[in-house]
Amino acid sequence: MDLINKARIYVSEVLRDEPSTHDMSHIDRVEAMCINIHKHEGGDIEVLQLAALLHDVGIVKEHNEGGDHAEYSAGIAREFLSMAGADDGLIEHVTSCIRTHRFSRGLEAGSIEAQILQDADRIDALGAIGIFRSLVSMGALRSLKQTIGTVKETSMNAYASDPIDGFSDYMVNKPFRIRDRLNTDAARKIADERLELMHVYLEALKMETSGDYNISQ
Repeated sequence: MDLINKARIYVSEVLRDEPSTHDMSHIDRVEAMCINIHKHEGGDIEVLQLAALLHDVGIVKEHNEGGDHAEYSAGIAREFLSMAGADDGLIEHVTSCIRTHRFSRGLEAGSIEAQILQDADRIDALGAIGIFRSLVSMGALRSLKQTIGTVKETSMNAYASDPIDGFSDYMVNKPFRIRDRLNTDAARKIADERLELMHVYLEALKMETSGDYNISQ
C-alpha cells in the first residue's frame, strides 16, 4: 500500500468520531482542492496530498487538552510518516506545511506546497460549505464547553449569548478576511465566487432578523 493510502486510512480512523467540522469530509475536500490548485500553481503533489490528509490529525488532542492543533498535527504526522518509512526530506516538507496552515496563527508559508495547503484549507471556510461548517462548528464548540469545559480561545464568537450575533461576528473576522490572505491566483478566483454567496446570505440573515420585514404587494 502506498504512503498516501496509508495516511488516508490512518486519518479516517483518528477522525472517525470528530464532533466538529475538522472531520474526514473536510480532509477530503482540502485534499481535492489542493489537487485542483496544484494544476494551476505547481508544486510536489505527494507532499501536498500527505499534508492535506494529515493537517488536522491533532484536532482531537486540541479538543481534549486545548493548545494548537497545527502543532499537534505536525508532531503526529512526523511520527506516522517516520514509522511508515518516509525519508527525512519528505517528512520535513510535509510537517512544515502542516505547521503553518492555520488561519488564526497567521504564519507565513515557506513553500508553494505550504501556500497551497493554506489556501485550500481557507477556501473550505467559504461559500455554502463555509456557512454550513461555521454553524456546525459553533454548535460543537458550545457543546464541548458545556460538557467538558473546553473553550477555544480563537473562536470566542461561538460562545456569544445570541448565536446570530456570534455568527455575524465570525463572518466579519474570518471569511471576509480570507480573500486578502490567500497566496495563489487560482485560490483567489475561487474565493471571489464563494464570497458572493456569503455576502448574499448575511444580508438575508440581517433582513430576516431585523423585525422590519416588508411584504411585497
